[in-house]
Amino acid sequence: MFVFFCVQVYYKLRQCLGDQQAALVGQMCFQQGQAKSTYGTGCFLLYNTSTAIVQSNHGLLTTVAYQLGRDSPVFYALEGSVAVAGVAMQWLRDNLEILECAGDSADIAEKVDGVGEVSFVPAFSGLYAPYWRKDARSVIVGLTDETKPGHIVKAALEAVAFQTRDILEAMGLDCGYPLSKLLVDGGMTANNYLMQIQADYCGIPVVRPLMTETTALGSAIAAGYAEGVGVWNLKNIQTVPSDVFLPSITENQRDVKYARWKMAIARSLDWADDKEGEVEEDEKKVPVLRGVSAGLFVLTTFCVLIVAQMVAGRG
Repeated sequence: MFVFFCVQVYYKLRQCLGDQQAALVGQMCFQQGQAKSTYGTGCFLLYNTSTAIVQSNHGLLTTVAYQLGRDSPVFYALEGSVAVAGVAMQWLRDNLEILECAGDSADIAEKVDGVGEVSFVPAFSGLYAPYWRKDARSVIVGLTDETKPGHIVKAALEAVAFQTRDILEAMGLDCGYPLSKLLVDGGMTANNYLMQIQADYCGIPVVRPLMTETTALGSAIAAGYAEGVGVWNLKNIQTVPSDVFLPSITENQRDVKYARWKMAIARSLDWADDKEGEVEEDEKKVPVLRGVSAGLFVLTTFCVLIVAQMVAGRG
């Protein structure tokens, strides 16, 4: 039995942002053509398109970025998601057991010799943006008799950087102009090796703020700028100190590596049958507990709406 209590709230809701939109604001991406990438279990990129609603023709999603103030214009963004980033490190640790700790990946990758070129496409559940191929499956290609565990660890980190480039390439095609720098945040940005190869493989500076909680900062900026609060002035907000990773390889080296990545992507496709993963008829029956969970969600949402109306009435 579930009991719900509606309590009168005497605080006004000043701002509401999704986590990725909050990170965009926290990275001070207020200008058209600025973009941020958040690295965690997955990887999520947002590209500010200003007040223009850009419909992607290259596998990206159009989303609302932010509106800072009731009378301010609405800004929009293109969004691209990578399903597997930090999860790949966990898989190498827990499944293949070639990592003792996910944090060791940078040291291991840096010590690997240049013998052989291994590519790893971590499509455990298909590929997300910009491919959207549920039939894709993970492949590790380029193995030789000289391949060591470190080569696979390095390839897993490179996969994060290459998938990020895939999305940035799509953003450039949709918007008509390339990105000048990439702002980054999230747990995986502590990996200096990953940040350096991200700059190398994209050919642009990668900027990592020293203040790592950019999502929380973005939420604070949005709330502080709200009507009735006004403790922030966007014109006076200064960017936080940052580490900058500059490209260190030539354009030709970059293109050769990216071409090899594209070859690996091609080999990951068409592995899963369209009917694979379809549940059996008896599995399609929704368990009672799922029904209860759905009902709980609806009732909770209804209560939130009632509270919001009460708060609005007091305003």
